[in-house]
Amino acid sequence: MKSKIRLYYKLFLIVILFINGLIIAAGIFPILGFLNSAREANIKRDALKTRWLQWFSAIVNLHIIKDGELPEQGAILVSNHISWLDIIVIGQYLPACFVAKSDISSWPVIGYLARQAGTIFIRRGDKQHIRTTAEKMVWLLKQSSNIIAFPEGTTTKGDEVLQFHASLFQPALLTRSAIQPVALQYQGAAKEHAPFVGEDAFVPHLIKMLTLERIEVRLSFLPVINNSGKNRHAVSLETRDRIWEKISAGLPADNSDPQRLKSSQG
Repeated sequence: MKSKIRLYYKLFLIVILFINGLIIAAGIFPILGFLNSAREANIKRDALKTRWLQWFSAIVNLHIIKDGELPEQGAILVSNHISWLDIIVIGQYLPACFVAKSDISSWPVIGYLARQAGTIFIRRGDKQHIRTTAEKMVWLLKQSSNIIAFPEGTTTKGDEVLQFHASLFQPALLTRSAIQPVALQYQGAAKEHAPFVGEDAFVPHLIKMLTLERIEVRLSFLPVINNSGKNRHAVSLETRDRIWEKISAGLPADNSDPQRLKSSQG
């Protein structure tokens, strides 16, 4: 009975949170743009976005073990991808724009909030759209904005790191921006339930997350990549290897890298 009451209470708070998000996105953001300079408006919007994610984190009871140093402004953070929760886990620590697959843009409420928050949507396989996305990323990095990207292009169960799409690294190389690997590892009950894979739908998965008493996750900000004189493929591989090295340290003894094996066999 207590667990049901807790679930209903969390659902109530989530509804209030999304209503609050719609008010911020549709009402407060335009007002900030009207009353402030572009730079001041962006700073205030970033503060509201970060606070909103912190509220979301508190409702789902995220317990985050953070290690490593946050980047300076104007960096691209590259993470392995397990769940929609990844956005809340990372985004609450620093203002940033996310790069997400275009499917999310059509999600009810979530899609609208993501668009208003400045999310960059990318259509995999569409070369023209990928070029447009790269141009947006270059512009943001030149404005000293942070970008958070998941270059696997999809989610996993957290026990592997897929090969990265190297094109997402080109904007950082063109602008000489810092590239920082980020490793996400869900722990405890969340290790099994947090992955948002296959045919999972957002609302049922959200409810499943709300039934958990707490969601434990380790968030590791790894050392910045030295990208001097390297092309996007070399930087992509090194970034992925750094993340895999961190994640594999917490896996069972037989933790050979399946993606490395595929590459060597190919």
